[in-house]
Amino acid sequence: MIFLDVTQAARSRHHSGLNRVSACLRAQGGTDVTPIVWSQWSRSVSLGDCFLTSELFSSEERPGLVEWLRTGSIRTAAIFHDAIPLRHPLITWGKSVGRHAAYVKLLAEFDDVMCVSADSARDLQALWRWQGLTPRARVRVLGLGADGLGGERQGLPASPPPRSVVAVGILEPRKNQIMLLEAAEALWRRGRLFRLTVVGRVNAQFGATIVRRISQLRRAFPGLLVHETRADDARLRGLLASARCTAFPSLAEGCGLPVLESLWAARPCLCSDLDSIRESAVGGGCDLLPARDARGWEQALERMLFDEAQWWVKTKEAVTRPLPRWSDTVAEVRRVCR
Repeated sequence: MIFLDVTQAARSRHHSGLNRVSACLRAQGGTDVTPIVWSQWSRSVSLGDCFLTSELFSSEERPGLVEWLRTGSIRTAAIFHDAIPLRHPLITWGKSVGRHAAYVKLLAEFDDVMCVSADSARDLQALWRWQGLTPRARVRVLGLGADGLGGERQGLPASPPPRSVVAVGILEPRKNQIMLLEAAEALWRRGRLFRLTVVGRVNAQFGATIVRRISQLRRAFPGLLVHETRADDARLRGLLASARCTAFPSLAEGCGLPVLESLWAARPCLCSDLDSIRESAVGGGCDLLPARDARGWEQALERMLFDEAQWWVKTKEAVTRPLPRWSDTVAEVRRVCR
């Protein structure tokens, strides 16, 4: 039995990447994956069981965790997403920055740590060296699935969808929406009309500036910019179906699930040329761009939206390339947790 820690996901309504990982593991895990909440779990286990967590946690939130890990009563595994709070502290929620080093240290006590990209694995091992640790944990790379929004993989459309772009991500500086808005505004001012839909909740600490900029642009360009504060999976599938492409201009990522989910929906993705995103993007269907090059993003948006030949090339790449499924992810988790 795999006991899946959902302590935070069970009480959160956010459609975050972390919560999506937890939900997809549960959905694909079948009867051998049992969700548990740390405070309510009796820890009555059998030989061959495994404790698995994909959440961020602290010893304060999981009382007795360290002592229990050291008993070695069953196999333990964790999924590591990224080192962003320590690499980019000035644009990360203060609580996350303050607890991340201790969280990374706790990961060293597990039997296995599965990282969502080779880039995040390098970061984790570098942090352990910085902390002077000799971890007992084995580090592996775990590919995440592209089908997390549900539905069948989409094929080549009969014709290009309307000129519309979808950008998914919490509204905060790390997601780089301000630069994307700058690139979009430059096109709109040149009379290149299209719709940009920004999908994501607002970071309470850092999101106000982005919300104000969105409001300003909506007044200047009515109907061209839509701000979605939250969207469930069905709503996201609908937005992708009505878009010509997606944009993911993030400054830092552990993996970049929206890129994979865009490709699953047969939508090309313009995305930042980060090592973590490159791991998924190089297979086709994506344009990799410097994250801070607004002029480059303006040109790439124009090509994807107004050059149908270019759009067809990228769309064919998106629908013909192999993509991982969450069933593949869970199969790998099972192998690790044996």
